[in-house]
Amino acid sequence: MTSPRGTPTAIGLRSERGPVLLALMVTTGLIAIDATILATAVPTIVEDLGGFSSFPWLFSIYLLTQAVSVPIYSKLADTIGRKPVVLLGIGLFALGSVLCGFAWSMPALIAFRAVQGLGAGAVQPMAITIAGDIYTLAERSKVQGYIASVWGASAVVGPTLGGLFSEFATWQWIFFVNVPLAALAAWLLVRSFHETVERSPHRIDWAGGLLLTVSLSLLLLALLEGGRAWAWVSVPSLGAFGLGAALLAAFVLAERRAPEPVLPLWVLSRRLLGTTALVGLGVGVILMGITTYVPTVLETLVGVSPLVSGLTLATLTIGWPISASQSGRVYLRLGFRTTVLIGCGVTVLGTAGLALAATNPSVVGIGAACFVVGLGLGFVAAPSLIAAQASVEWGERGVVTGANMFARSIGSAVGVAAIGALVNGILQGQSATAAPDLFADAAAAAFAAVLLAAVGTTVAAVAMPRAGRPPG
Repeated sequence: MTSPRGTPTAIGLRSERGPVLLALMVTTGLIAIDATILATAVPTIVEDLGGFSSFPWLFSIYLLTQAVSVPIYSKLADTIGRKPVVLLGIGLFALGSVLCGFAWSMPALIAFRAVQGLGAGAVQPMAITIAGDIYTLAERSKVQGYIASVWGASAVVGPTLGGLFSEFATWQWIFFVNVPLAALAAWLLVRSFHETVERSPHRIDWAGGLLLTVSLSLLLLALLEGGRAWAWVSVPSLGAFGLGAALLAAFVLAERRAPEPVLPLWVLSRRLLGTTALVGLGVGVILMGITTYVPTVLETLVGVSPLVSGLTLATLTIGWPISASQSGRVYLRLGFRTTVLIGCGVTVLGTAGLALAATNPSVVGIGAACFVVGLGLGFVAAPSLIAAQASVEWGERGVVTGANMFARSIGSAVGVAAIGALVNGILQGQSATAAPDLFADAAAAAFAAVLLAAVGTTVAAVAMPRAGRPPG
């Protein structure tokens, strides 16, 4: 099977799409459960290993390695096929999970989370890319709803397991549980997904990938350690920011000259692709800002158990698949831009409610706000990504999907780092448990930052090009 441009496409017969979709859902479940199960166990991990001020690194290093590896995996997927890339990702994710389970200190756990992130960098975008290959435009919203429903189910299963392991076993099991899931996902993909790809010589832009990795690492280091390990206006801080910015500029120059760049600049130069990437950036900030701090706020300020805090957070990922599964009907009638703007409006409403609830936190108030945010993101994330995919052919779809997921991962990583720097700055070396009143102010500031990200996402959506209804 070939695209209109003669590019080889993944082959997925209609009779095989059901098992392939099941494989994609299990594969997505790897990432979804890991996100929700870890958030609820952070207080327990910190109690065991120490290093409260370093815990944002558990999320940031994972998101950083995920983000910088996405463009490389996406380029590989467009050249050697989706299947070997996603299987490699599953293997790395399982290896990282085992290493995390045996971590003996916070620095070791942070390092092993980086390995997990390298695996996730292949798993999540490849699942979405494969779905875009084998389903039509009209079918994709329903399929995205099925995949998003995995997040909803994981939002219940993950926090439940995390709470149970934290209270009745050990936190190490939140990582070991990934191993059988990884084995099942790999087996389903090997058995069900088949593709035919014409291979030709290609060059991977390793220099670009290295520049991107080092530059973003330095910027995250400056954000997370500024005001804690060193003063904001100091030689280490200014040096990290300056060198990171310089290497990022060098990355842009290298990509302009590379014959096969890891992140082609044309992806950002096209208005639709650029604006949907900005929307993805905002989604990343919102999602991880809420996921990281809602459990900690509830467990520290309200005094609930990890299980209850996790189930409260689950309302976000329950609302998401509900709206995502219905978004196709909306964008086929009203267009992608209008659908995304509707979702942005709902998201702003939900994040505003979350910021208000943070001043006097309760399970009901925060849970309701998270549910509204989830409803909004379901109308934002899937339609904006599908709009980007629909604008290109098979040979570019992996790169375009990867660029969108890269933007979301960067938003998540930078968002966690920036909000973590804000929280650490307010706490000024105090722990959340030792200074609950001070932490209440920090929590309110963190959720206000999430609201600001929702407003910024709306501005990006307004800039999306106007278009009629997409073809069915």
